[in-house]
Amino acid sequence: MSRNERGVSTPIIIFIVLGALAVLLALWVIELHRAATRPTSLRETRPPMGAEQKAYLSFLSFSDLRMSAAVNYLGDTVTYLDGNITNKGTRPVQSLEVELNFVDTMNQVVLRENAHPLSTPLQPGETRAFRVSFGHMPVDWNQAPPSAKAVYLEF
Repeated sequence: MSRNERGVSTPIIIFIVLGALAVLLALWVIELHRAATRPTSLRETRPPMGAEQKAYLSFLSFSDLRMSAAVNYLGDTVTYLDGNITNKGTRPVQSLEVELNFVDTMNQVVLRENAHPLSTPLQPGETRAFRVSFGHMPVDWNQAPPSAKAVYLEF
């Protein structure tokens, strides 16, 4: 074993450095997990919807929902939901959150996801196509499009 001028061997120094890096990596992974599992209300602070916003949710409708899948360059299957959203009201919608519920053959919810299908404001009377992607789908999902319900909007 080679030793430096202080009498410490090189493999011991390498072992200590690798151990410190492993501890730092573990702490980083734990923090990422905590951030991902933190309740949504703590991650984002948005104002509660007013009565006008709640009433306006009924003016948004979804149509032509269809599912598709493709294999990405890593060999993983990515599932897509394509559809159209229509603003039947008189106000432009700046931001929208949609709850998507996927069910199994017994009609029990197996996956609930929230999506934000708008990248630009949806004008009154406008119908726009959207796409939402999913990395992993439950094995007991019935392969049908989810139910879609607007749950939050901003004018």
